[in-house]
Amino acid sequence: MDKTELLKLQNYLRRLFNNSNIKVVARPKKTDSAEVMIGDEFVGIISLDDEDGDRSYAFNMSILDVDLED
Repeated sequence: MDKTELLKLQNYLRRLFNNSNIKVVARPKKTDSAEVMIGDEFVGIISLDDEDGDRSYAFNMSILDVDLED
């Protein structure tokens, strides 16, 4: 994914979640995925699926049980 594509994904997520603190950043040594951050906190990975000429993305966010504690 190039910088233009990362920016489009970032703008989409910001609109979707109404949160201007979301950042989509390139991963070192990876061109088929990017990191999603809120502020300085890592929240997930966006993976590119470019199979059969159809380009789509999958957002994966893991939630640990310790994150659910009050």
